[in-house]
Order: sequence, then C-alpha cells, then structure tokens
Amino acid sequence: MRPGPRNALTDVHGLAVGHAEDAALLSGTTVVLCDAPATAGVDVRGGGPGTRETALLAPEMTVPGVDAIVLSGGSAFGLDAASGVQAFLRAAGRGFEVAGHRVPIVPGAILFDLANGGDKGWGRYPPYRDLGWRAAEAAGADFALGSVGAGLGATTANYRGGVGSASLVLDNGCTVAALAVVNAVGRATVGEGPHFWAGAWEIGGEFGGHGLPCPVPAEALLPLTKGETPGAATTLAVVATDAALSKPETSRLATMAQDGMARALHPIHTPLDGDIVFALATGRRELVSPLRDMVRIGSAAAICLARAIARGVYEAGAAGAGSALLPAYRDRFSR
Repeated sequence: MRPGPRNALTDVHGLAVGHAEDAALLSGTTVVLCDAPATAGVDVRGGGPGTRETALLAPEMTVPGVDAIVLSGGSAFGLDAASGVQAFLRAAGRGFEVAGHRVPIVPGAILFDLANGGDKGWGRYPPYRDLGWRAAEAAGADFALGSVGAGLGATTANYRGGVGSASLVLDNGCTVAALAVVNAVGRATVGEGPHFWAGAWEIGGEFGGHGLPCPVPAEALLPLTKGETPGAATTLAVVATDAALSKPETSRLATMAQDGMARALHPIHTPLDGDIVFALATGRRELVSPLRDMVRIGSAAAICLARAIARGVYEAGAAGAGSALLPAYRDRFSR
C-alpha cells in the first residue's frame, strides 16, 4: 500500500472537496461533492451527534446514493450549511428525481465550536447556508488542511484541531481515503509531547515523524478532556473508495473505519462527543474477490482515518486574535 498522489480524499476519483469559513465567526463548513451519486453509509458512535438525513443511509432505505456530504461547525445552527449545498446542486440540475423534480441528497453532521471566542452574534439567521454554497462553489481536487472550513474553530483537549486527510492505493488497485475534522474531547497526542497516538500508522513524516514513545508515559493514559458539556466535542469524518460497493457494504466500511478514531484519539466515543463516520463508494472499480477485498478496504479506511486525524491537528494554524482557542501543535513543536 502507498499513499495516492495527493494523499487526500480526492485521490478517490469522482470526489471534490471545498471549504468556506468566516474568520470573525471562527467557524466554517467543509463539503465533499460527488461527481455522480455515490453509494453511502454512516456509523455514529459519539454520545452527542448532530446530523441531517442520516436515516436514509441505512441499507434498507430507498435512496440509492448521495450527491454530497457536509461537515460544519456551528453546532445545530451549522446544519443549515447542507441547505446551501443542496441549493447549489439543485441549480446545477443535480438530485434524486421525484415527480419531475430533482432533489439533491445531502447528508451532513456538525461539531460544536460556539464557545471558541468567535463572534456568534449573527442576528436573525446564522450564516451557514451561505457558507455551504460557498464551500460547494470552491470544491475541487486540491484543498487545504488544518485551520480551514469546518476545522477553523476546532480544538482538542490540548491543541487546536482542524481538517486532515490521507489516502492509500491498495495492491488490488482500489483507492481508499479519509477526511477528518478533529474537534475531539480527548487528545490526538500522547500526553503533552510531540508524539501522536496514530504514530504507528504514519507514512513519510506526514505528521512530524515522531513515531510513538516507548513505553507510553503513564500520565498520557489519563483521559484528559476539554469540557463536560454533552455534544461540545466531535470528530467528523468521511471515508471513501472507488470500489463498487453495495449499501450494506458501504455501511460496513463506515463501521470498520471507526477504528481509526480509536487509534488516533484518547479518549474517544464518549458521552460528550458526537463522533460520526460517513462512507462513500463511487463504484468505478469492480471487486474480483468481494469478501477479501472488503477486509482490505475497511482496514485501509481505518488506517487512513487515523492518519487524517493526526494530520488535522498537525496542520492546524495559530489561534486568531481574541479567540479562546488553544495553541496549535506547531506553536510548540517544529514542523
């Protein structure tokens, strides 16, 4: 296995990623656009999720594919971002056909960043619908990591969070990739040192090349958290593959990928988190050995997600003036 050319979600052909953010708000939105409807699944493990249209992703539901996935800051207010993406896609003639109308299918999830010091006095309507449109408009193959989009105002227990991504090309020719927005209640680092919990999965020094400490310091095993408000911390993720998967297989892909969160964050899946993994299958590559290949694809998705989480923290920028954000990893350790 090796990373794809971008080491990013867009190494899966048919996907584009866009960000939009507001510096004064200290919040933003990230969208994954599908060139054509993609088979999708979801797995929810956190105790405080905030979601839109996740029920239709269940294997037994009618809608066969989605047009986009939206990840947003703003807590429940951020669910409006998906409406902006839906409006953008409708204007482009995209969507599930019902009675002569096109209805874009745009599931989404949100993270809590209301207490990060940004100006949340937006008046009658929150700005996330417009941010969603702008993110969709900006979507492309190349996109920034770190303190951008939905990750602009994200934090972990000890450092700023952010957007990360990673990919792998498997020996069967399939590409697997992940994108994460890290706003976890726990830590991505092993204690306060430079090592990441995901260090064992790092490729090519993509998040500092520090590896794992041996042995792990005892104090690093204590579950340091950043608050006690349910739903006030969340890691959101999209994993994707170009393999042709059914809805049940795509749901299983989301489930397998959740292990990547457990490899990269401590603690994880707490009552305070809203952790969610969406999975997408673009269907461009038929599987020769479906069961064996599903094991490989799911395992690679968990590895990619662990790496993406570490990269999101590693690439985060310094906090904005007047914000209540924590320092960035790069403020303490050299890149």
